[in-house]
Amino acid sequence: MDGDQLSITFAALADPTRRAILARLAHGEVSVTELAAPFAISLPAVTKHLHVLERAGLVSRSRQAQWRPCKLEAAPLRAASGWIDDYREHWEASLDRLDTYLHQLQQEPADDQS
Repeated sequence: MDGDQLSITFAALADPTRRAILARLAHGEVSVTELAAPFAISLPAVTKHLHVLERAGLVSRSRQAQWRPCKLEAAPLRAASGWIDDYREHWEASLDRLDTYLHQLQQEPADDQS
């Protein structure tokens, strides 16, 4: 995933309503009306959030007769997760080094008392 797509993905994920929409879609396809039901916002507002998610590639909509189900698309989430994991590995290694250093410091006074 290139940097621009990553920025688009994170911008889409920055809004709590959009994250809630994705969480709902993780349970399966639903119509826009069903998707909007639990939110205290208008149907047009939900549609605007869906457009942002679609531009980021996180949601797709298909047409089945009169029904236009919304579906979660996980590929951008996997790419964003991979980017985050690279930094998680860095911080875990740094914290492991800090933990080792702190254990060494704790052992020094005990060694001096013997």
